[in-house]
Amino acid sequence: MTSALVVLPIIIPLTAAAVAVLMRNHRRPQAAWSFGAMVSAFVCSSLLLWTVTTHGAPVVFQLGNWPAPAGISLIGDPLSALMAVMCQLVLVGGFLYALGCRDQCAQYPMFYPLFLMLAAGLTGAMLTGDLFNLFVFAELLVFAGAALTAISDDKFGAEAAYKYFYISFVASIALLLASGSLYVSYGTLNMADLARRIAADPSPPLVLPAMALLMIFFMVKGAVMPFHFWQPDFHTAAPTPVHAVLSSVVVKLGIYGFLRMTTLLFTEQAEIIRGVLVVVGAVGVWFGGLGAVGTYDAKRMLAYSTLGQLGFILVAIGWGTPLALAAAIVYAFNHSLLKAAMLMLAGSVASRAPVKTAAFAAITGLGKKLPWAGVLFLLGGMGLAGIPPLNGFIGKLMLFNGGVDAQAYSSLAAIGVAGIVTLVYVIRAFQRIWWAPLPESVKPKPYGDRLIAPALLIALSLGLGIWAEPLISLAQATVAWMDTPAFYVRAVLGN
Repeated sequence: MTSALVVLPIIIPLTAAAVAVLMRNHRRPQAAWSFGAMVSAFVCSSLLLWTVTTHGAPVVFQLGNWPAPAGISLIGDPLSALMAVMCQLVLVGGFLYALGCRDQCAQYPMFYPLFLMLAAGLTGAMLTGDLFNLFVFAELLVFAGAALTAISDDKFGAEAAYKYFYISFVASIALLLASGSLYVSYGTLNMADLARRIAADPSPPLVLPAMALLMIFFMVKGAVMPFHFWQPDFHTAAPTPVHAVLSSVVVKLGIYGFLRMTTLLFTEQAEIIRGVLVVVGAVGVWFGGLGAVGTYDAKRMLAYSTLGQLGFILVAIGWGTPLALAAAIVYAFNHSLLKAAMLMLAGSVASRAPVKTAAFAAITGLGKKLPWAGVLFLLGGMGLAGIPPLNGFIGKLMLFNGGVDAQAYSSLAAIGVAGIVTLVYVIRAFQRIWWAPLPESVKPKPYGDRLIAPALLIALSLGLGIWAEPLISLAQATVAWMDTPAFYVRAVLGN
């Protein structure tokens, strides 16, 4: 199916960013315009997903009316459309939080234009149909994310932005080298055409190096072990609305990439990729969990937590069965909602500290002034730990069933025991912030960041835990589509 609907989730925030720059001297109209554009983009991505699932066929648009594989293809298939909806839902939450955020950087004239550019880059990376434009959208994402972190109120913001920029530069080189290797081997960068050609002839000597370079790129983007070292510093120093997006959905670009690699591009070599993912995922679960337990800052704790939670998803992709892949998608969706909400709650508590920081030494006992934030934090922590009735329980239950289905008992036992660590660091943080006495010398601010955005995200996760069937059905339909890569190839290239 050909439709411009797949273009709108990208072009709306990109165009709105340019208009928002012109409105830089009018703060409130700029904020209203930017939020409206983000909501409009989310509505369009939701319509795209509805169209794809209703008609049972992807939406394909060839830019400039150049036929694939010669032109630039945008594809809204079940996987890319679902990932775009997930990302833009959290981005809407990030915008809503920014509207009630008291960070000084959120008042800068370029804050909202950069946020819209980040949204366009992330959505475009999910919907593009060729590797070179994946590079273009990923670079847009890097520039916007680094700039938003550099203007942070945190004194380490500029340092963290430099780290992110330079490690992303390495990842970009890996992607360009992979693209060059594949182009030399097959004469195309269109993913559908590559899938067809690699399946027909996987023998060129540059195929395995290209696969390894693509894995490096997606590991860096997803902050996957051992390419995780930039993530805690970068995410801790970023402004709260930006941090909430970076640590919840931006890292999902890596998850999306591995799903594409194992089910579309390198189906003949998928077992090699899956074996690596099981190992790095299991190690990441333990490393991220223990790092979260031992850290000194609530935001940093949640940044390390992301390493562990992504490990569960990578292991599920590594198992590779239909049930495990559906569990990976459900788990990724749930993690995006809950992690964004938890980071917003940490930021809201930090905004009440005399000097805004999420360090436990500064926010111990501050939660006594924010009882509703404590309720939300406890619910979010239950969701991350996989305790009902939140959707985190559904995702973790599906994941463990996927491990049994794949008969991967050793890796299942490894991540199952490590899952207990999530409860440890969540309860530890809750006790320090909401149960410990407030020091007499600390005078909290009478105001802080608003709680409406995290409340809505946790309410949505609660709703998907009570009524999980729609998301599970979407995940299963997506996996059924991915199971036959010829469907994707035929949709893009024709018969």
